[in-house]
Amino acid sequence: MILLRRGGEHADTGLQVLLVQRNPEARFMPGVWVFPGGAVDSADGAGEEAHRAAAVRELQEEAAIELGADELVAYSRWITPRVVPIRFDTRFYLALAPAHSPPEPDGSETVDAGWFRPQEALERHRGGELPLVFPTIKHLESLVGYPNAQQALEAARRREVRPIEPEVISEGGERRIVLPNELP
Repeated sequence: MILLRRGGEHADTGLQVLLVQRNPEARFMPGVWVFPGGAVDSADGAGEEAHRAAAVRELQEEAAIELGADELVAYSRWITPRVVPIRFDTRFYLALAPAHSPPEPDGSETVDAGWFRPQEALERHRGGELPLVFPTIKHLESLVGYPNAQQALEAARRREVRPIEPEVISEGGERRIVLPNELP
């Protein structure tokens, strides 16, 4: 769930997104800052409805913010590279945060939460103070050019969501992740 902050008193700050910090004790991606989200449960239903229900549920669980599934705008779909032993097929949605709903980490899955301008988060990551993972970085990069939440949502409503499956390539003994359009 890529939650965007509304205008109002924050209008002069530009586009902001919610990131939550995963628990440093977690087995999977400990301590990194990510968009709220998680796995689809059997109670979520099936198909697109299940993915939307999971996004809404996870946002509430990890950041104590409630939304309706109908408020989500499909943004992207990422599939874990084939070489990764545990694979995920992840949907990302954009949505506006309800007014006056500060994020509250649950203290279990998430230990911190905050609003970041995409460029600020990327700069803090490059400076070593905000650990991010590849999909979060790429989504933040894709949002840098939008001056506000409304324009980002309007663009998302017009885009066709196609699966993105990054690849892992080896160069000189080092491995790196690349997107299909970045392959040599």
